Order: sequence, then C-alpha cells, then structure tokens
Amino acid sequence: MKTLKGRLVKKIEPCYVIQGDDLLLYDRALSLIKNACKLTLEEFNFLVFDEDTFDGDAVIDACETLPIGSDKKIVLLKNISKLNDSFKKKLKDYLKKPAESTCLVIFDFFNKFEFIISEKISANRLDEKSLQEIVISELKNHKKTITKDACDKLIDSCCSYYSLIKNELEKLFACDEDEITQKQIENLVTKETEFTVFELTDALSRRDANKAVSLLNLMNKDTKTFTLILNHFRRIFFTSISNLTDKELSEFLSVKEYAIVKAREIAKNFTRIQLKNIYEMLNDVDFYIKNGQMQIENGLYYLIFGILYC
Repeated sequence: MKTLKGRLVKKIEPCYVIQGDDLLLYDRALSLIKNACKLTLEEFNFLVFDEDTFDGDAVIDACETLPIGSDKKIVLLKNISKLNDSFKKKLKDYLKKPAESTCLVIFDFFNKFEFIISEKISANRLDEKSLQEIVISELKNHKKTITKDACDKLIDSCCSYYSLIKNELEKLFACDEDEITQKQIENLVTKETEFTVFELTDALSRRDANKAVSLLNLMNKDTKTFTLILNHFRRIFFTSISNLTDKELSEFLSVKEYAIVKAREIAKNFTRIQLKNIYEMLNDVDFYIKNGQMQIENGLYYLIFGILYC
C-alpha cells in the first residue's frame, strides 16, 4: 500500500488483488487506482460485482468490453467468497492476454484469488513505524509537532487503522498549541472501541488469550463495551446460521456490509455449537448484569475466559 501511488504513476497493471485485514484501506487503494485511471462516465466505466451480483461470464464480458468515452475502465470484484472451477479457468485465460483498457480490481478479503498471478496490494494495517511517520509528516504540514507518548496513544486509540488516524488528525490540526501532547489526545481523540472489539473477537476466535486479555485491559469496563461485545457475537452467530446475503444481512441487522464480511470470517473459527453456547452465555451474563447479580467488569472477564475455553 505504501508504494502503490508511485507504482501507479509508472504503470497501471491489468489486475490488482487487494488483501488484508484493514477494510478501510481497500477503499483507499481503489481511490488511488481510480485517480490513476482518470475515469470519465463512471456509470459505464466503473462496474462492480459483489457477492449478490457476481456472475462469472458477466465479469469476463465486462473486462473484455471497451470503455465508453474514456481511456480506461475499472471492473471491481468485491468480497467474493465462492468461486467455481469454470470461472477460475476463464479468469486465468483472460489474464494471459488482458484488455489494455481494463483494470480489474479484486477486493479479496476471503483470499479466494491466490490462484492468479497479479499485482498484489496489502491492505493489512501499517506497522507502527510507518504510522508514526504518517502522523509526524501530516502534523508537520500543519506546522505542528507531537510527543512520542502522544503519538503512541493516538495510534493505540485508533487500533492502528490508518483511515481512523487520518480522521482524528483533522481534530488535532485545529489545536491552538504547536505541540500535540498526550493530554490533548485524551481530550480530543475518540477511542475506537468498536474497532477494538473487532480485534478482541478476532483474538478470541484464534484462542489468543494474551492478546484478548491485553485488549480488554485497554478498554473501558462499561455498558457500551459490554453491549458492543454482545452485539458482535450475536452478529457472528447470525451469520453462521443465516442464508441471507451479506447485503441482506447487513440491512436486517442495521450494520455496514463490511461488518458482516468480518463476522463471516471470524465465524469460521468456531463450530455452530460453540457459537450457540457463546450466544446463550452472553444472554445469561446480560441478564445477571441487568439484575444486579454481576458487575460489568466481572461479566466481561467471565465472558472472555468462557469464550476462550468454550
């Protein structure tokens, strides 16, 4: 991701496969590719196929069709979780001699496109050093500096998500002081509890006890945190038993589609029986807390260790 902009200046590849855990970076990569392609008439030259609209033959046809009123067109495959052998063969054959005017972009959250040889873009969260450089550079552009402790706290508060850090920097640009301190981070930056819960549920699904406990220790032990964990695991349970598409389920649960994509991935690390037991345990703890039989902090740790060893 860090070198993508420079690579696009030199050459636009016929196919980019984007993979990684920072879902917000997928859109960042697509934006860079769209800018490089200088698309016009996007209604004709930017075609999207997701889990609901995916059709193998239609994808290949779209790739082979010339753009309208533009030098380039983009065909986007978005979070496809199932591929048949027929489409795999057709795609590999197409990429042997791809259309020069088409840029095929694949959001491969489920790692289903490892079989093709293409330009890979990492959407994994950036390392701490890279994020520190971004923060320092952005603040320098606004004639500001930041202490190391403040920079570390900003990154931690945003769970190392690049896009969230960029959003929070907008608040820091408006500060009167020239140097950003830890106190300003505490006062101005919104700690992304929901994203921390994503991390927590992922750690629990991989039975990573040290990371799960460390993440919980960083979080507020309050009703909001408990409710987020409760809702996340309910969502994971529903995705494991539902036949609805990602879009339908996101509308039914009133969440963004990427939250369903993430939930499906985590659900694969549990059996349905385990998820059912976790769901029942969550309801029991919710009942105990609401009836004053359990403190929220005790309930959270009870849940974490109950899920780790379910």
